[in-house]
Amino acid sequence: MSAVGQLKTVVWDAADIQGLADFYVAVAGLTQHYADDEWVTLTSPDGWRFGVQRALDHVAPQWPDPAHPQQMHVDFQVADIDAAAELAELHGATRLRDGESWHVLADPAGHPFCLSRGQVERPGVSGVIVDTGDPPALARFYSGLLGLEVGYEGPDGVLLGREGQPRVMFQQVAQYQSPQWPDPTRPQQLHLDVMIGADADAAEEAALALGATRLPGVGENWRVYADPHGHPFCLLTPVG
Repeated sequence: MSAVGQLKTVVWDAADIQGLADFYVAVAGLTQHYADDEWVTLTSPDGWRFGVQRALDHVAPQWPDPAHPQQMHVDFQVADIDAAAELAELHGATRLRDGESWHVLADPAGHPFCLSRGQVERPGVSGVIVDTGDPPALARFYSGLLGLEVGYEGPDGVLLGREGQPRVMFQQVAQYQSPQWPDPTRPQQLHLDVMIGADADAAEEAALALGATRLPGVGENWRVYADPHGHPFCLLTPVG
């Protein structure tokens, strides 16, 4: 399947970027590779890349309050969800909801995340979950953007990505409210970085044709867009 680019990084917003990075290193088994005053890079043993980006005016979500939505969250798979939740609480997480096969917690910056039970020896990443009022429509956009095939579609949402691919889930949320980045009162919370080729203009044209909107953000090798349901994402060209 053709694609505009490939998912490179899942990025959390936070005021205390090193504190949030240290949390995920301790709780989710991530490894820190780079840090400066504005950004921290982390990776998981199973190949996911995460970033923590400084947002001094970050307003934490208050899940499940639809007026303060999470927008996206990460699902981690662990062998023992009770032990993993207790460890997370020791490092500053807040328990939000318990389930039979998964627990929901908030990290120290307020971002909800899930700990789901799996047959794993060490923590892994099940996927990133995106809130929306129309999962099939948003899944079609990201299937074209990232070149991922539908792995599941049901009443609870649509999953993109098969074995060996990054998995992105689009879940149905009642009273969904989109972010309005860069308005700090309607924050993005998380965003996706998508790596493209060297031709940024061609990639932009393809993304806009799929339904993206250009937003007022640009850097040396990145441009900011919003998906059809308002979630910001970045298209990145290779450096050097």
